[in-house]
Amino acid sequence: MKPLRIALTKGRLEKDTIGLLESAGYDCTAVREKGRKLILPIGDGDIEVVLAKAADVITYVENGVCDLGVVGKDTIMENGSCFFEILDLGFGKCRFALAGKGGRSAEEFFSGYGEKTIATKYPNVARNFFEGKGMDIRVIKIEGSVELAPLLGLADAIVDIVETGSTLKENGLTIIEDNVAPISARLIANTASLKLRKAEIEALAQKMEEERRKSS
Repeated sequence: MKPLRIALTKGRLEKDTIGLLESAGYDCTAVREKGRKLILPIGDGDIEVVLAKAADVITYVENGVCDLGVVGKDTIMENGSCFFEILDLGFGKCRFALAGKGGRSAEEFFSGYGEKTIATKYPNVARNFFEGKGMDIRVIKIEGSVELAPLLGLADAIVDIVETGSTLKENGLTIIEDNVAPISARLIANTASLKLRKAEIEALAQKMEEERRKSS
């Protein structure tokens, strides 16, 4: 049988996932010493790791070229739906927040009937959040430093990922709504793989869940 293939988001989530798999008893030497390779075996070769950018992890899982993926909840909320989210891995924690200039409270910002302009790298997340509040907004997608938009007068506020909030403070912005949505790394599965390779996937997910609980 071909190896169970897992797409990992390159960078911090990759390192944290490999640490979790090693704690569960898998030999991840090939990934630790990967060089420029992007497809690598772990364990006895019955599992294969594919290193990819976050949005591509979802693409590979949705299209069935990878059975599983590890990706942040932010990417899931913005980009994907045709897969199963099977486990919160508990690392890569941060949050979406709404921030703007002037120290306005949430009550002040959400009051009134005028259309607000929101700058963000995550337009779907922003739209869904404001739809839940029954507000009409105009969304401007920013690819770089989204903090610039309110400072330049392009937007009333931003929706962005926040860890400590220090970047916002340094740029004269304050948090209006601190918990738009929590974020952490998730294990996702291709819908067909979850049926055809159910036992393998459940066994791996159980080991990962046990190690997650030990480290929490």
